[in-house]
Amino acid sequence: MYKFDKRIVITLDAGGTNFVFGAMQSNDFIVDPITMPSNAQDLDLCLSTMVKGFEQIISKLDQPPVAISFAFPGPADYLHGIIGGYLPNFPSFRNGVALGPFLEEKFGIPVYINNDGDLFAFGEAIGGVLPEINAKLTELGSTRRYTNLLGYTFGTGFGMGMVIDNHLNRGNNSAVETFCLRHKNHPEVFVEEGVAIRAIKRVYAELSGDINHEYQPKDICEIAEGKRPGNQEAAIKAFEEFGEVAGDAIATAVTLTDSLVVIGGGLTGASKFFMPSLMKQLRGVLHSISGEEIPRMPEKAFLLDDEDEFAQFAHGAARPIKVYGSDKTVIYDPMKATGVAISKIGASKAISIGAYSFALAMLDALESIEE
Repeated sequence: MYKFDKRIVITLDAGGTNFVFGAMQSNDFIVDPITMPSNAQDLDLCLSTMVKGFEQIISKLDQPPVAISFAFPGPADYLHGIIGGYLPNFPSFRNGVALGPFLEEKFGIPVYINNDGDLFAFGEAIGGVLPEINAKLTELGSTRRYTNLLGYTFGTGFGMGMVIDNHLNRGNNSAVETFCLRHKNHPEVFVEEGVAIRAIKRVYAELSGDINHEYQPKDICEIAEGKRPGNQEAAIKAFEEFGEVAGDAIATAVTLTDSLVVIGGGLTGASKFFMPSLMKQLRGVLHSISGEEIPRMPEKAFLLDDEDEFAQFAHGAARPIKVYGSDKTVIYDPMKATGVAISKIGASKAISIGAYSFALAMLDALESIEE
């Protein structure tokens, strides 16, 4: 949408450990990023760090930016730029911080803040997996086209964003979330407890008996691969359970939105261990009281990174049927189809493209209103 736009937008990847500042033009970064500790536990230090980082990026530009736009993890009143609520990675923001108005006062340009999962999905819909899939469908001669996308980030938490008809769905309360769904195997527990870095570490500890281990998911993945000493069976099962719990939640969301799915985040490096159990949930069945079996989702789910499955996804079950009372025929495809893909551009780039495009879309909307 803004691939050739010359306006510059300042971006920020706001993590609980580090802030990574950047600037985007035409959907690409144009200066080397600047990384600073976020100092999330100290509000004054955190805000002064943020200002310093934006100032340093602006000093590198040859033209002034038109906006600041970035992602922030967790719930907030994003419409008004106020961060607050349950924020385990930003404890100093829990009582509410008018971050957007603060930065607008400092820099004199519009500031847009969104949930990181939202911007990940929006970036993938604009410059990532969605246009790539539609282009590939065109090349294969398929009539299928997709405009709905769910973007999931697998990492510290279980983030999600939703694009419907190519527009970001921010919800009525900036609260399009997935972390608070029920855990498939423990319905009294919220699902993020089973779909996060801490879940991989916990389940490995439980299954291996090594309750004091200090392994990170990367280490557990290497154990699963047989490249590092450890309990290989427990490592494999930890990722399988992760995929099972994630797949159950994703199946619910796909059923409600009829969307494609893209997955990003640090844990995607272990996708070969969790994707089979994730896809099994999407392809699962439910039963009526009388015992009749029905598919878990109306759509048939395909793994879009597999060429053979993509071909099946593209061509479906299309066949000609006669138009009643005439000799004419039309093509009918009774197979409803969806698919899951791993992000090719990565969560950080997708979030930045989403932030950039969101800011320009908002500025263009304001300009059209003023005209």
